[in-house]
Amino acid sequence: MQATSADLVREIYLAGTGGPAPRLTTDLTALEERARTIMTPTAFAYVTGDAGTGVTSRLNRQAFERQRLVPRMLRGAAHRDLTVSLLGRRLTAPVLMAPAAAQCVLHHEGELAWAGAAADTGVPFILSTAASHSMEEVAGVAGGQPRWFQLYWPSDRELAASLVRRAERSGYSALVLTVDAPTFGYRPTDLDHGYLPFLHGAGIANFTSDPVFMAALPEDPDQRAVIAHWTRVFANPTLDWDDLPWLRKVTSLPVLLKGILHPDDARRALELGVADGLIVSNHGGRQLDGTVAALDALPAVRAAVGDDIPVLLDSGVRTGSDVLKALALGADAVLYGRPCLYGLALGGRRGVAHVLRCLLAELDLALALTGCRSVADITPALLAPPGPPAPPPPPRGA
Repeated sequence: MQATSADLVREIYLAGTGGPAPRLTTDLTALEERARTIMTPTAFAYVTGDAGTGVTSRLNRQAFERQRLVPRMLRGAAHRDLTVSLLGRRLTAPVLMAPAAAQCVLHHEGELAWAGAAADTGVPFILSTAASHSMEEVAGVAGGQPRWFQLYWPSDRELAASLVRRAERSGYSALVLTVDAPTFGYRPTDLDHGYLPFLHGAGIANFTSDPVFMAALPEDPDQRAVIAHWTRVFANPTLDWDDLPWLRKVTSLPVLLKGILHPDDARRALELGVADGLIVSNHGGRQLDGTVAALDALPAVRAAVGDDIPVLLDSGVRTGSDVLKALALGADAVLYGRPCLYGLALGGRRGVAHVLRCLLAELDLALALTGCRSVADITPALLAPPGPPAPPPPPRGA
């Protein structure tokens, strides 16, 4: 463990006795507004954009706010162990950086900074198919840090197989198949700007570096031809359960399905043997307006599969206490996305690492304050019956 409460918080306080305060806020819920001040309107709209009226995104946060922690006392939690075992690997903490597309619209380093911050903090990352840098470039920065590859299954199976083979060769140790995006959601903020980064050449590096993708184009194609081909192959609305055994034949990597919310889908994945793990997610509220909060869906999904396969939680996680609540409700780990993107915009690699260190510090403190000495001590007994969402906070200084 490189930086948790025992050193990060003390370091900040001690620095404050004779030096400047931290350049970036340690309030993980304030990052969005800080990032707004430096991001272009189109980039900010893309990162923060929700489907429809934004109900799903709000429900994600309200689900965490409804959960109340009941700390236990005098448990001797002076030393905490955040490590977890997942898919045969020991991880620094029950946190992975979520896949996020087109990061170059936030910072020129994009996913290279993402991977660098992962190496700096020990937090694994998941690289998006729609990355701004090729998976090989990103792997070169990550070194030996555990990393997974998120697959948007293209309409061309040969291209899908090529992407998977490249991920294997580049040291990605698992595949995350996104199943909740057969098409883009209706996102008014993007539509009002008339902006989709991929149509401007951002987020297509894994395609332009792929021999199968490029073989379908004339020699030395211009950007318009490349983007036109990308629009033809990127989405695959015909994908169904019958396709998934093919992926099993193509790769020996563990496969996790991202976007599962219904317990029947969880059971089906287990019965068909097409998944080594499930990620309960509503795509951060970006796909379908009015979808159930991911945290609310988590207990039923966990109950449907028992302890047979790992279940991770994505969507709405902002703080260390949120991580603890998700684990108490049955998650083995969580995916952490938007706050890291704001850190990327604010400070590149160092900004992302700062956000991750703050999250781990808060999680470590949350374990101490609830009487948990390890992640294994986190159980549903730490939660009171859900209450109403917390009222909005007053303005700072009020």
